[in-house]
Amino acid sequence: MRMRQERESRAQQNGGRASNWRVVPDCSTEIVGERASSAGVFLFSLVLFLLVACVVMALGWAIADGFTLPLLAVAVVAGLLAIASCHIAQEWEKVVVLRLGRFNRVSGPGLFWTIPVAESNVMRVDTRVRVTAFYAEETLTADLVPLNVDAVLFWHVWDAAAACTEVGDFNRAVEMAAQTALREAIGRAAAAEVAIRRNQLDRELKKVLEEKVAPWGIAILSVEVRDILLPKELQEAMSLEAQAEQRKKARIILMEAEQDIFETLDEMEELVGGPEAVARLRTMHLLNESLREGKGTVVIPSAFAEGFNDSALDAVKDILAK
Repeated sequence: MRMRQERESRAQQNGGRASNWRVVPDCSTEIVGERASSAGVFLFSLVLFLLVACVVMALGWAIADGFTLPLLAVAVVAGLLAIASCHIAQEWEKVVVLRLGRFNRVSGPGLFWTIPVAESNVMRVDTRVRVTAFYAEETLTADLVPLNVDAVLFWHVWDAAAACTEVGDFNRAVEMAAQTALREAIGRAAAAEVAIRRNQLDRELKKVLEEKVAPWGIAILSVEVRDILLPKELQEAMSLEAQAEQRKKARIILMEAEQDIFETLDEMEELVGGPEAVARLRTMHLLNESLREGKGTVVIPSAFAEGFNDSALDAVKDILAK
């Protein structure tokens, strides 16, 4: 991302210390290779200049019955005035026109005319949707946890006159307003709320920015939080907390299952032959589950092993001696 690359380069130039509040504006909304060519506008101006100059020279030739240097000068001036009064705006452009320093109208798109010297087309405003990336570095939450948050803003200019006359640099103003709103939103909530309730943070930022930039003739389409980076220590603590919560739920489910099993066995007591038979049945079930889930060995005491003790071996020796 362009903003992040510029931020890292500034950090290297400043000895590794990046500014926590500075935002580098990206005023151009056109991607390199997709910018509109001005060749057509230039060609139109050249043809208009030549056409007006030729018409003036033809009229002067007919009136003066000859070609003179003053006639050439008049033709050149007429051509320059023609191209100074005729303009072309692209389909997505609005042009703010001032007359003697005061706002007069908004022209475009297409062909429009101005009065030479008296009127001037001050600014061409791109009315397409713009994308602005902004961020907040090491911003403290309500529980004093530093967070790094990256977000993106989609907006467009719907009133070119207000965007040019109410604010000096509306690109910069929108970016700084978005970053300020993001920092304030982070400071009002806890770290866990910021990390979990991302959609709520998007809606809150959109509402705040709409109220802020509405007087500037700018509409906010959407605000999307792309990434929230928590400190590593906090990530580990939240991971342990989540694991403990999952273990708690698993144990509760296991206890509920055991309760259901005992209720079922209690109903089977008369069928299997009393409490002792129920206990043996439950023991067999537990033994089956342990053998199925693990790879261990289960040792069960048996009377068969008593035949291999020392007293039994001595008795066998006496019988053989007789």
